Amino acid sequence: MSTTTRELVFNRILHAPRELVFDVWTDPEHLSKWYGPFGFSLTTHEMDLRPGGTWRYTMHGPDGKDYRNKVVFLEVTRPERLVYRHTNDLDMEQASHDMIISFEPEGDKTRLSMRLIFDSPGEMERVAKTYGAVEGGNQTLTRLEERLAVLTNPLLKISDNQIVSTRVFHVTPEQLFKAWTDPLILARWWGPKGFTNTFHEFDLKPGGSWKFTMHGPEGGNYPNECIFVAIAEPLQLIWRHISSPPFYVIANFEAEWGGTRVVFKMIFNSAAECEKVKSLVTEGNEQNFDRLERQLGSMVISRV
Repeated sequence: MSTTTRELVFNRILHAPRELVFDVWTDPEHLSKWYGPFGFSLTTHEMDLRPGGTWRYTMHGPDGKDYRNKVVFLEVTRPERLVYRHTNDLDMEQASHDMIISFEPEGDKTRLSMRLIFDSPGEMERVAKTYGAVEGGNQTLTRLEERLAVLTNPLLKISDNQIVSTRVFHVTPEQLFKAWTDPLILARWWGPKGFTNTFHEFDLKPGGSWKFTMHGPEGGNYPNECIFVAIAEPLQLIWRHISSPPFYVIANFEAEWGGTRVVFKMIFNSAAECEKVKSLVTEGNEQNFDRLERQLGSMVISRV
């Protein structure tokens, strides 16, 4: 990253062809899975990808606050370049700037340049301090790398009876493994947004039982029973979910630069059983990871 008097410039080499990088930056389905700093999620309300077209979206912060955004596209040159104006209506956060994104091929990789151009040096400084624009930009590009890894890594290809979710967490494998295997910690974050847990039994050994009840935000109670199959600290957990619907879980914890990647694979008995729950479970897993991210953050803070 570099700066000038009124610009923030981010550069990143991405291990994916630029056509794919461009698509992941302009497809609302992809954007919802990576756009924004750690812990944020995104809902696109409108995207008209053409000069003069508008992109309206809401960013949902990890603190529960929503941030409405409005973008007007100025140039769309597939797959080379995007230029847009990040503007705002009167009832939105006041943080306007221009964005220039270039996608340059480097063999089978892409050199991405993201330039945020503010109206004045003072406005750049205000946005950087108020919204953490520098760190937020770096975190956003890291999440883009994670999304591209899912789409390009052959080890993460999904069979028709599997659901695979993955994310990089900025802790060690040992810290992450503890968050998955200490029942006092696990109960605080397990499940989609709004859920809580009561653990009845947690016997972390091959053949041991994990029995718990998930309490939904609407008041429903959902009993679950699992049997641990294998524990390889701090690299892997395997368990069998024997409540309905039955499935196996393989959770791998892979160290990589900057943290640890979780690859969370759910294997159902058939493609039909997988398809019944796929849309609900895929979103639920992302919410589960959001909660884990916040829990890991609180664990780091408590040690400082």
